[in-house]
Amino acid sequence: MMQPFIVKSISEPETSTIVEEYTPTIKKENVISKETSDLVKYVLESVVANGSGRNAYIENYRVGGKTGTAQKVGSDGRYMVGNYVLSFIGFMPANDPEYVIYIAIDNAKGVTQYGGTVAAPIAGNVLKTIINLYDLEEDTSGLPREYLWYEQKYITVPDVINMTKKEAIKALNGFTIEYSGQGDKVISTSPSAGARIKEGSIVKIMLN
Repeated sequence: MMQPFIVKSISEPETSTIVEEYTPTIKKENVISKETSDLVKYVLESVVANGSGRNAYIENYRVGGKTGTAQKVGSDGRYMVGNYVLSFIGFMPANDPEYVIYIAIDNAKGVTQYGGTVAAPIAGNVLKTIINLYDLEEDTSGLPREYLWYEQKYITVPDVINMTKKEAIKALNGFTIEYSGQGDKVISTSPSAGARIKEGSIVKIMLN
């Protein structure tokens, strides 16, 4: 928002009296368009969903961010071996940001030297604290996550209301099912349809 300028002031050479002084000018218009801003937010949300910032991902919440891995330079002007500043800057909700955090770790020890593996998980924990502190509502409209083989997968509970017990069992493949009630027709589930929970979690169905 600041208009750049080069000269700070002009002084009278003999007395050093300041003849003219310049101050920053705040630009009134936005520095980027809304369309550009929306595109950048989308890209940074994809970094967290499926890129280097995936360790800051929070299921059912929209988080955007960017990792940083900067090798430090020593007093001799050479890059230092194994000495980095590892960082992550993130914001939430990604579509309409209200909270912004920046995590930087200087010369982390005993870890893989990447911002995504060191700073991003810390940022994710901070964002989870913000969610709990301000009781933020879930939002499942964000970018879908492509899970890696070693990651805990979350899946959506399907709508099985009014299905038979046999139909429900087939639809709830991937969950652990617990039954209550009598009959062969599903009248309710817990968690309810649409919830995203860990694969293999318990889904309770009420029969009538």
